[in-house]
Amino acid sequence: MAEKEKVFTIALAGNPNVGKSTVFNNFTGLHQHTGNWPGKTVESSQGEYIYNKSKYIIQDLPGTYSLTPNSAEEQVTSDYIKSGDYDALVIVLDATCMERNIRFALSIISYVKSKVIICINLIDEAEKKGIDIDAIKMSEMLGVPVIKTAARSGKGTDNLKREIEVISSNSQKTDNTELRDKDLTELSDKILAACCTYKSDFTDRRDRQIDRILLSKRFGIPVMLLMLAGVFWITIAGANVPSELLNKGFRFLGEKLRTGLSVIHCPELIISALIDGVYTALTWIVSVMLPPMAIFFPLFTLMEDSGYLPRIAFNLDTIFRKANAHGKQSLTIAMGFGCNACGVTGCRIIDSPRERLIAIITNSLVPCNGRFPMLIAIISMFFAGTSLGAAKSFVQSLILLFIIVLSVLVTLICSKILSKTVLKGMESSFILELPPYRHPQIGKVIVRSIFDRTIFVLLRAVSAAAPAGLLIWILANIKMGDSTILLHITQMLDPIGKTLGLDGAILCAFILGFPANEIVLPIMLMIYMSGSTLAEIPDLVQFKEILTSNGWTMTTAVCMLIFALFHFPCSTTCITIWKETHSRKWTLLSFLVPLIAGVVLCFAVNAVSVIL
Repeated sequence: MAEKEKVFTIALAGNPNVGKSTVFNNFTGLHQHTGNWPGKTVESSQGEYIYNKSKYIIQDLPGTYSLTPNSAEEQVTSDYIKSGDYDALVIVLDATCMERNIRFALSIISYVKSKVIICINLIDEAEKKGIDIDAIKMSEMLGVPVIKTAARSGKGTDNLKREIEVISSNSQKTDNTELRDKDLTELSDKILAACCTYKSDFTDRRDRQIDRILLSKRFGIPVMLLMLAGVFWITIAGANVPSELLNKGFRFLGEKLRTGLSVIHCPELIISALIDGVYTALTWIVSVMLPPMAIFFPLFTLMEDSGYLPRIAFNLDTIFRKANAHGKQSLTIAMGFGCNACGVTGCRIIDSPRERLIAIITNSLVPCNGRFPMLIAIISMFFAGTSLGAAKSFVQSLILLFIIVLSVLVTLICSKILSKTVLKGMESSFILELPPYRHPQIGKVIVRSIFDRTIFVLLRAVSAAAPAGLLIWILANIKMGDSTILLHITQMLDPIGKTLGLDGAILCAFILGFPANEIVLPIMLMIYMSGSTLAEIPDLVQFKEILTSNGWTMTTAVCMLIFALFHFPCSTTCITIWKETHSRKWTLLSFLVPLIAGVVLCFAVNAVSVIL
């Protein structure tokens, strides 16, 4: 009879940015999943690994600075640690910041009557800074095992697994509650003095010298804008070729599928609905959406892995404070440039529920990757068309930068309004840790960003695109009288569109483009050309001729830019908002805020144009 597999539960605790998730990923690989804690919207990361024929279920607890909770995330961690529902508790510390980390560890050890292991992570970074830590002496003083690791490279993780096995298998629990009667600050100072040796401060000096530039009032924000502009340029320029290749490949495959369906005598009506409707919408979204996301998110994650993103929050905190918002909202906005759905999930880093809601509601006010091709096409045709070569690219970049700044400005205004109306409340304290600069692990960054962000967003968009493609095909192919249903809807919307400086075709395209912004221009072109399926975008010269022949003016182009920037979020973002807030009220408000901003601005621009 085979021996029954033993199962142990392990918990990972620690301050934010100590490498808990890196330890978790090193142990579990792809054997992990995320969800929410029961009754809470706080993310739960759980995985498993096998070691010496035993199974270990490992729970990555939200990062916290103390066992006294100030947020839902900290409440989850505090409750779980105090519950004792685990076989071993691994407290992860940052070897480069032991002064703060050791006090947190002592507070847990003094409270928990259970099995504790100290994991001093980022030991490789500590060595670069000339920091030497005596783990044996620290273990003697704390009364618990102390293991040094560099989880990013895997150094020391086998020793940690071995210690977890020993502690988990030992039925006798350790009692550390005698520490409660001691002065933890005094004790931590003694431990640091006895166990930590600082040989050099070269790396600290280097970090401080870099921060004198990146965090300065003179250079901080300009450098940030240049870096973000570089990310956008690489994303947009780099996505063109793979998008075109994917589009050609999908067209070729589509023809083969059409032929195959004809061979098996599938009715032509069904073939057209499947290929011209569902398949075309799906493949268009994938070919336009996938390449820029596959470029943007790794670049964004590289900035995160290098330690630069917290500096962005530091630089913009004062500006966001004036809008009664949270400094970390700047990071969620930056994520929103890649995808608003990811920006919404990124709002979890904001501890205050009120300020987190402000960030969620206003995230769709900044343009995502799906809107950039639309914005650039309009800019190229109507505002940079007379320039040539490098001058044209420069003009395009300046106008796009202005649009991005405008979106952030409107975000701040709306955040201020929300904080004074439906989301009144006290501002929360903002604890921001500036991690040391590190060499990002490019391979792991690419894998993590593609699986955690790109595929996540793409799957949600594709799931909404299939029914949308079928709906668009039905509206464009079924007639009511002499015209299709689509043209009837367009005519009904035309008077509303005219008051906003737009027209019915543009409004109809945005409504039907709710599953993904990438299909707005093809739908609009299909309507103008009275087509029956999503239309291929011609070169910009031909495209402009089609638009102007359908009544487009400079006012239409300006209002189109505004409405492309400010309109209701896509279905993927709406679904994500619902999952994050579990509230119809906040989901509806998140839908209405950018739409109202766009309607008001378009109406104002059109009114001024008419008067002039």
